[in-house]
Amino acid sequence: YTILVTDFYYILKRIAYVSLQFVSPYAFEAMQKVDVARLAALSDPELRLLLPCLVRMALCAPADQSNAWAQDKKLILRLLSGVEAVNSIVALLSVDFHALEQDARKEQQLRHKAGGSNGESILVSQLQHGLTLEFEHSDPLRRLRLALSELLAIMNKVADSNGEFFLRSSELFESPVYLEEVADVLCILQAELPSLLPIIEVAEALLHVRNGEWFLCLLVANVPDSFSEVCRGLIKNGERQDEESVGGRRRTEALRQLCQMNPSQALNIRAMVVEECHLPGLGVALTLDYKPDTADEAVSPLVSYVSGLLLGTNGKVRTWFSMFIRNGQQRKRESSSVLWQMRRQLLLELVAILPRSRSTHVPNDSDMDSESSSGYSGLREEHVVKASALLRLYCALMGIAGLRPTDEEAEQLLQLMTSRPPATPAGVRFVSLSFCKLLAFPTLVSTPEQEQLMVMWLSWMIKEEEYFESAAGVSASFGEMLLLVAMYFHSNQLSAIIELVCSTLGMKIAIKPSSLSKMKTIFTQEIFTEQVVTAHAVRVAVTNNLSANITGFLPIHCIYQLLRSRAFTKHKVSIKDWIFRQLCETTTPLHTQLLPLIDVYINSILTPASKTNPEATNQPITEQEILNVFQDGGKVRSHYTITTQLLILYYILSYEEALLANTKTLALMQKKPKSYSPALMDQIPIKHLIRQAQGLQQELGGLHSALLRLLATNYPHLCMVEDWISEEEVTGTLPLLRKMLLTSSSCKYSQTQLREAFQNVLSGGPRLLRILEHLTLLSAGDLIPYAEALTASMGLLLEDGVSRRILQTVNKLWMVLNTVMPRKLWVMTVNALQPLVKLLRQQKYTQNDLMVDPLIVLRCDSRVFRCPPLMDITLHMLNGYLLASKAYLNAHLKETAEFERQAQTVSNLGLSGQPDTPEVTREELKNALLAAQDSAAVQILLEVCLPSPQEELQLEGGGGPDSLLRSVQSAPEREAEGGLLSDLREVQCLICCLLHQMFIADPNIAKLVHFQGYPQALLPLTVAGIPSMHICLDFIPELLAQPQLEKQIFAIQLLSHLCTQYALPKSLSVARLAISVMGTLLTVQTRVKRFAFFMPTLPCLISFCKAFPPLFDDVMSLLVQVGQVSAADVTTKARDIDPLIASECILQSYLTELVLICIG
Repeated sequence: YTILVTDFYYILKRIAYVSLQFVSPYAFEAMQKVDVARLAALSDPELRLLLPCLVRMALCAPADQSNAWAQDKKLILRLLSGVEAVNSIVALLSVDFHALEQDARKEQQLRHKAGGSNGESILVSQLQHGLTLEFEHSDPLRRLRLALSELLAIMNKVADSNGEFFLRSSELFESPVYLEEVADVLCILQAELPSLLPIIEVAEALLHVRNGEWFLCLLVANVPDSFSEVCRGLIKNGERQDEESVGGRRRTEALRQLCQMNPSQALNIRAMVVEECHLPGLGVALTLDYKPDTADEAVSPLVSYVSGLLLGTNGKVRTWFSMFIRNGQQRKRESSSVLWQMRRQLLLELVAILPRSRSTHVPNDSDMDSESSSGYSGLREEHVVKASALLRLYCALMGIAGLRPTDEEAEQLLQLMTSRPPATPAGVRFVSLSFCKLLAFPTLVSTPEQEQLMVMWLSWMIKEEEYFESAAGVSASFGEMLLLVAMYFHSNQLSAIIELVCSTLGMKIAIKPSSLSKMKTIFTQEIFTEQVVTAHAVRVAVTNNLSANITGFLPIHCIYQLLRSRAFTKHKVSIKDWIFRQLCETTTPLHTQLLPLIDVYINSILTPASKTNPEATNQPITEQEILNVFQDGGKVRSHYTITTQLLILYYILSYEEALLANTKTLALMQKKPKSYSPALMDQIPIKHLIRQAQGLQQELGGLHSALLRLLATNYPHLCMVEDWISEEEVTGTLPLLRKMLLTSSSCKYSQTQLREAFQNVLSGGPRLLRILEHLTLLSAGDLIPYAEALTASMGLLLEDGVSRRILQTVNKLWMVLNTVMPRKLWVMTVNALQPLVKLLRQQKYTQNDLMVDPLIVLRCDSRVFRCPPLMDITLHMLNGYLLASKAYLNAHLKETAEFERQAQTVSNLGLSGQPDTPEVTREELKNALLAAQDSAAVQILLEVCLPSPQEELQLEGGGGPDSLLRSVQSAPEREAEGGLLSDLREVQCLICCLLHQMFIADPNIAKLVHFQGYPQALLPLTVAGIPSMHICLDFIPELLAQPQLEKQIFAIQLLSHLCTQYALPKSLSVARLAISVMGTLLTVQTRVKRFAFFMPTLPCLISFCKAFPPLFDDVMSLLVQVGQVSAADVTTKARDIDPLIASECILQSYLTELVLICIG
């Protein structure tokens, strides 16, 4: 080996240290604690090193005046009395240090002016002989001057060196004969002249002379309180990479000696090293020197320290130590290098835990444990944790710090990685780490023998995976990881393998995809062919109680990747049963892989693996299997958790949505997968499940939001705003307080008792009310069994004499049930409220019937229209079924469009001049059907608002077309008398609220209804009761332009009420337009049409003038024109000749009245 100059110097230095005695840890602790008893037990050579401090302690006046210290001082004097060197130290302390300090400062000034050159010296005038001889023959004062001059010269040179290291040759610090005397002088100078000689600067200067480490240790030992200060100063001024220079090595060695003198502070000094990111070799050296009081059998201090640096969260520290590793490898292997000492120690620890039958090529080292083994072939259980820590450390050293292992290290690492641990959780973790290290560093396998060893170990992993999982009691075993990696290799997803390796190892490693080529060949051709992977995966047991609390790589990860790569369909392996079993074995918190698994499974059902084989798809979950999960009307069975039910619901909704989204693709392949039947959907308590999911949002992750998105798309009638608001009322604070009143001793009522009470509603009203009030205290889930009895008896509530409180309580219970089972509840309610004729015929509607024709809801018993609580329920159902019908038609259009177009294309082959029916036509027909459906519902509801003949007689002023108008206008006067508290009035308010929602949701409905027209008597009600009626101002000009006379009359009558209700600038402009249109029609209409038009519209002019007085002139002008035209008609023909002249006279008299009203 070639020995460098620095190594030669290092060897000489170690030889010199053999003759120099350092302060022992025992002596330093005694000085630090001033333990006189311990000091007395020291040997003479050990005591000699501490004399400067002890002599000053004995001679100087103490600050402690206690008797205890007086006794200790006597012991110190007795201890010093027999030591000859004490006299020389006493002589040194007798010098005038004040004068000495003044001379030293003058010399510093002189050297500063001379530029640091060694010229004349004030401290030392002339030297007749060498520095050593002068020191020997000098008195104490001159000795102090000589040492001080030499020390100041070194300190000045250090200050002027700009960080460049130099080694000062000085006889005074090198002569072995006078080292102790020089050390005495040095300690006395620093103690007496602390301002001139700061201890940190003195320590820096001592690093630049030979034997500086020894002098530094003696100096600190005589001033023990300065230990931390000196160490921190040396570290702060140190190099970032200490082994790169001789100065760094000397500094590291000095600090190492200081820590050996005071080992209790070694870890604190190491922490300073990491904090400053200086001297990385010192940190490793202190760790190598550290001997803990209680040995940790699991992980050694060296492994813990280096792992903490490379795997910690501080990136600056990681980069700093990685540079230390990289730079250390660039130099030749040196026995003195701290890096190679560290590598040697790690290798020794690695070999020590290897099974003896496998630990080949054991390093030849005297420190190696030579105990015999009994041929134990597996990794011992007590060594597994340490082996895992060593593997992670070597991964960090090689992957992060760039360590290049030697052949010896690579061989021993491979032996450790391919060893077989016991079946414990720690053993499973060790095997996973070993496998990932093989993938991360495939260069460890370089020979055919090593490759064969690796293949044998991988085969052992496959064979023992099930045993390890059962024996270790863990759900995430290494078998899933093997399977997952095999799938990644087959699908060439190398980046996913790299991510998997980094995630398992817990560190980010730069792995080149090209380096995995050898491992890919081994996996795909020798161990795991794709067919073996799929066959093995389907036999893997599902994870029991799968949740997010189970970490690691599970069977679900493997199945997910196989589904993505379409391996199951390619090799015709059924995976449906496995997925269903896994969905049934889930619990909260929800595992993050479940939703992606369902999505990719649905895609594999609908989309074939290849166009050439359209039948290569997975099978969907059967309806019977789904029905087994949901039973008893939404009650959760003990066998299936709420998580399972929500996941199955998510699967069904996502499947139906994906089926519609892929209609075009499926049509091109002439394939039409079967959708789930409406009967199945009716059995699933969707709203009840969503309500439960709402309370578990934190544990379900994104499942609740995903279900809401699917519901809003496919089931908008389950996402109505009023339902969410009513749910808040059901689950709020007030209902909670009411439920607290339900004590355990409360009476329980059965469904039979509820039915019997309904049958006697007229005679036994109080009993029925008591039962209903008790049911209001139950939760929505507990109320489900009473739903059928409650709805089936609703028809009995239509009889006269039923208490209003009973009706309101039934309405409240119905709304509570609506939060958990709306669809089934709606069907039962519609069937219960049918007219008596249909009930006798036992005609029952289904969910599908009501979605196809929502107007069935309004074909109920006519008495419902005058029962406000039941009418509220009917309107709620009508609104829901109108939304459901829209979703149903949209889905039907998407589902059939592509297949019908494909059939049309096939039928038109060979026929020219027959283009396909454009898709826009189907869309327009659907929109027209929906518009007709909505407008019909509005017209029926408006007709319901009209009073019956009997109600007309009860209204103030008797019958007549204006009676309803008068009732609305006279509302303020009649309100105090209770005249508005009628069923008709309440029903009108409920209908107006629904119409307002419909008009706001789709303004086109309002336009269509008003173009169709409705009785003029309803205008006061609609304008006053529907807040959104102001939107009619937008299309009244268009309505006025219609050629039909009745539409023009309706527009002016509507406008008159709008102007009264909304006196806005826009209303004023439209009113001006209406007056102008009336003036135009006056000149172009025939006599008959003129009479038919102006008789109903002239009263509207009064409303215009009342709302907008500026229109008075225009109205008067119009009235004058109408009067002139009427007068002209009267004078032209005799009254008895034309019967229409009588009408003209009536019109003229009517005009006179209007003019008088306007003037008045």
